[in-house]
Amino acid sequence: MSHRERYAPVEGPLLTRPFRILAALFAVTLVLVAWRFAVGLGPATALSDGYPWGAWKIFNVIVLTALGSGGYAAALLVYVLNRGRYHPLVRTAILTSAVGYTTGVIALGVDIGRPWNFYRLAVLPGWNLHSVLLEVAVCISIYLVFLWLEMAPPFLEKWSAGPEGRLKKFASKATPVLDKAFPWIVAMAILLPSMHQSSLGSLFLLAGPKIHPLWQTPLLPLLFLVSCWALGIATVIAVSLLSSLAWSRPWHLDMLRPLARVMSWLFLGLAALRVADVVWRGETGRAFALDGWSLFFLAELAFLVAPAIAILARRSIAAGPLLRAAIGGAFGGALYRLDASLIAYRPTVGHWSYFPSLIELTITLGFAGLAVLAYLYIVKRFPILSTQE
Repeated sequence: MSHRERYAPVEGPLLTRPFRILAALFAVTLVLVAWRFAVGLGPATALSDGYPWGAWKIFNVIVLTALGSGGYAAALLVYVLNRGRYHPLVRTAILTSAVGYTTGVIALGVDIGRPWNFYRLAVLPGWNLHSVLLEVAVCISIYLVFLWLEMAPPFLEKWSAGPEGRLKKFASKATPVLDKAFPWIVAMAILLPSMHQSSLGSLFLLAGPKIHPLWQTPLLPLLFLVSCWALGIATVIAVSLLSSLAWSRPWHLDMLRPLARVMSWLFLGLAALRVADVVWRGETGRAFALDGWSLFFLAELAFLVAPAIAILARRSIAAGPLLRAAIGGAFGGALYRLDASLIAYRPTVGHWSYFPSLIELTITLGFAGLAVLAYLYIVKRFPILSTQE
């Protein structure tokens, strides 16, 4: 940590009204999860043979992990591209990734029919080395370990400064080991999401004609990778600004403004790839047919391009418009992922339809609320947010 960088826990009570509301929502979620395991997926969800993947897989894994890719994007900027100016935002970025990925994997355990077979991932002789889904499962599982290792420094700092005891002894012994291993931890924390985020696109590439032609493209792995970079940075900007607003911390606009320009170019790059791909594949007519599919496609582009232009057109942008641009662009990127993986998915046999059941929607919101709860608890107990002016 640079001598200019200072971090501190947020002062104030933990059990605020928003915290209690989210905790109540998650308590309801736990009851519904117990019901889902008692009765099975059929009675608890709207899933079917035509739509075996629903809200839990699509939102909690496909969308939430992209929004939680801030740590991955920040590591690329700070440690690979050597943009040290963004270093005070790294802890916030890694924390959003850690809580986003962790809650996404827990939700995935609720969605899987037999989650107790998860141990089979560690049984190497049983691996199907031709499976894209296996690669995604293995990479995400290992990435979670490296994410929390990246997240270890603030915990060790807090324990080192605490009273004598086991935690302080552990922190004093673990800190030098972690410092030596940190470059390798960061390297793995960049490699693994690069693999599984692109492979998430490959999963839907394998769906073939079941995905509408506006979204079915050989560029799906690249589009998923670029979208996770953009969504991760947008989330870091939004979370940083909201944290500063909620707890009267420094705004860091000197860092967030150039970071927002990086985000904007990524949004424009994603939009340009989408347009170029549609033109190259001869699907321009579908794009401007103004039917339901076309409107979803155009909505994606509008939410990606408008915030990017709003930022790039100004030399200086205030916190409010910056926050709105980050949220708007993140919505466009999330909509693209939702479209490519669920809305544009059309079973080729039978007359199937899908809309999440009330239980699915509640559990989805509950796990998103759990991510926020975890973020609130950690920033109030450990030195995550920078106090640097």
